[in-house]
Amino acid sequence: MSGAVVALASAWPLIVSVPESYRRACRLLDLDVTAESLLAASYVLTALLFGTGVTASVLGGSQVGAITAFSLAGLSLAGGRYGVELAAQARRVRALGTAPSLVTRLVLAVELWPTTERAAAFASETGSGLLAERLAAHHRRARDTPQSGLRAFAEEWGATFPALERALTGIERAAVAPADERNEILATTRRLLLEGTREEMAAFAASLRIPTTGLYAFGVLLPLALVSLVPAAGMAGIPVTRSLLVAAYVVVLPIGVLVAAAWILARRPVAFPPVVVSRSHPDVPDSPWMGILAGLVAGVGCLGIGAPVLPPWGVPVAAVGVGAGTTLVGVFRPVVGVRERVVAVESGLPAALQGLGRRLDRGEAVESALPAVADESQAPLAGVLESAANRQRRLGVTVEEAFCGECGPLTTLPSRRVRDTASLLSVAATVGPPAGSVLTEMGDHLSDLREVEQETRRDLAQITGTLTNTAALFGPLVGGTTVALAGSIGPTGPVSSVPVSVLGPIVGWYVLVLGAVLTALSVGLHRGLDRALVGYRVGLALLAATAAYFAAVAGTGLLV
Repeated sequence: MSGAVVALASAWPLIVSVPESYRRACRLLDLDVTAESLLAASYVLTALLFGTGVTASVLGGSQVGAITAFSLAGLSLAGGRYGVELAAQARRVRALGTAPSLVTRLVLAVELWPTTERAAAFASETGSGLLAERLAAHHRRARDTPQSGLRAFAEEWGATFPALERALTGIERAAVAPADERNEILATTRRLLLEGTREEMAAFAASLRIPTTGLYAFGVLLPLALVSLVPAAGMAGIPVTRSLLVAAYVVVLPIGVLVAAAWILARRPVAFPPVVVSRSHPDVPDSPWMGILAGLVAGVGCLGIGAPVLPPWGVPVAAVGVGAGTTLVGVFRPVVGVRERVVAVESGLPAALQGLGRRLDRGEAVESALPAVADESQAPLAGVLESAANRQRRLGVTVEEAFCGECGPLTTLPSRRVRDTASLLSVAATVGPPAGSVLTEMGDHLSDLREVEQETRRDLAQITGTLTNTAALFGPLVGGTTVALAGSIGPTGPVSSVPVSVLGPIVGWYVLVLGAVLTALSVGLHRGLDRALVGYRVGLALLAATAAYFAAVAGTGLLV
């Protein structure tokens, strides 16, 4: 890929001026090519596509081909200039979802070892993700200096997430404050970050109403409603050709909806990171081919089963919708199942940590408190804690190894929070009773963080729910109804330039595009852009949209 970019860039004859924000985005994405090469390559690709469109227009070629080339040229120009920054913003948003956990590790470290140097080292070593990597880089650069790297790290991310900079400032103050004031400062620090996250997401939810309303109006309702006017336009002498409809509903409108969805997603201030489940997990098939095979079988089945019950033009559309939907559900359902178990386990962590903290305060050791807390916890967390306690007792390993070692319970439970908890328990086993209050505070923090996540999703629930319902149900129903109405009007007029056998597949394709893009937007706003969850939900939406579309066509046809 980088070789193709460099080859295209070499064909650009002019000097490329690169904005500093673009350079920062390229650095954040860790790209293998320079910012100049990437921008120049997009210019060359845009010129090639634009030239193709001009050639098709001048030589009297396909109107669809010309419009497609011009649309792709515009997408290449906008994507090359702004797509990189949008991708960087998406990664930045995903990283900021780990800010509460990072700050909590810093707070806990300052409580145990009141120096910013030790706190920065502990948080970066025990954390994962972009924020932990950037903190580690700043900490390395600050070695052999009076600084810890925490101030430079705060300045880097302060403009993007001011609450994080305020929290890091509080940690620096706590590290040099008297012992009797430190706990109050650290408690305020945690509260400021959580409140900042809550305020950012509330403001974002309020700001979504105008752009999502515009997306509904110009991406869903208006295009689908106009379909029913195609026969009337023909009767009025307005030329509405097959090529024009294909260019509009197959190329231009899908690109416009996709760009609008990407723009809305890029404005999300914080996305709590999803659980990463790899193909190496024992509950996930090693290869996606079984899901793909199921999709192929479902698609081919539609070609045979759909022929007697669907209009001839609808069979290919149904095959695409059902085949693609089944493939996505089959490929990603096992991953979503593992993630659901992780969420169930993590829901019990706050109470378990609070129980462990209380027992350590009474002088118990972590090793002896763990089995008792396992008995008090509810499934499935109880099974994880009991397994770790049994391994620690039988094998004589450390608490962290009991959780994360070979054949430990976390080898099949890819939970970052449970791993962070295991690391914290290992520290607590070394520190002893003084760590009891730390564990209790960690439990309180996880409880508060869970509340913030739930509030965030409640703030967005109305918008994301409307997007989901539009993608899977309302949009396909409107599209199917308008196609059926167009079919009933068309034959009565003097001009029927676009028959339903052409109009139906075009609108069907656009309905499927809306089902995929709006569902991905809904999941991205609600949970953050997670490939597995997006793929699974898009698959379900495609299946529902296909059924709703043809149900509307058939139902409206019976009525009119």
